[in-house]
Amino acid sequence: MSISEDLRRNRAAWTKANERYTDAQAAEAWAQDEIEWGTYGVPEAELDALGDVSGKDVVELGCGTAYFSGWLAKRGARPVGVDITPAQLETARRMQAETGIEFPLIEADAAEVPLPEESFDLGVSEYGASIWVDPEKWIPEAHRLLRPGGELVFLCNSPLSVMCMPDEGKVGQRLLRSHFELGRMEWPGKDEGVEYHLAHGDMLRLLRDTGLEMLGLWELRAPGTATDHEFYDFVRADWARRWPAEEIWKARKR
Repeated sequence: MSISEDLRRNRAAWTKANERYTDAQAAEAWAQDEIEWGTYGVPEAELDALGDVSGKDVVELGCGTAYFSGWLAKRGARPVGVDITPAQLETARRMQAETGIEFPLIEADAAEVPLPEESFDLGVSEYGASIWVDPEKWIPEAHRLLRPGGELVFLCNSPLSVMCMPDEGKVGQRLLRSHFELGRMEWPGKDEGVEYHLAHGDMLRLLRDTGLEMLGLWELRAPGTATDHEFYDFVRADWARRWPAEEIWKARKR
């Protein structure tokens, strides 16, 4: 499989992350019965971003350890997980063996998925392809994979949190970078991965030009009981209660 240098760097970064914490977190995540979104676990029951997934064919793009696909399978969906990092998929397969929840896992770039077009009713990405793959590539690929009327739901950081994020340290209360610097981003002093963060106008234009109809945008607020995350602590809970650190996009294939 031929991959770009950006994806090679991201695969290396997530191999390290799997060794440091995602493998250890997998059992707890897979054990959950309720779907939650983002760093501070905003319940799907409060948002209804996904709707009824029972009986739907679902592709998760950048599935990591595939706990989100596991949650969807518990609700009667037929998921397929796609990820480029072998270590993450190895953890996912171990969790499938331990839980008895089985579905296909494919090692592939989310921008070039080796599956037929119009195979899925729903595409999802929870901090997978949604920030780690060039949106100019993965969103058209998601469109290809969806059946007419199929929906795409994905979680990413809010532009505001990215603009308030220093090169090192926590997100603060001041704008530190230009709105017009959003796009492909590297973070000095952090893991060697490459992220992609689009401004709202750019995302809307990309969805429209790809053939996707905008259905909703949820700007998430951390629950009042939330505390700082043990690992993803670059946005503190008190900040995320005042401003949206994360957002969910939903669109439909025309």
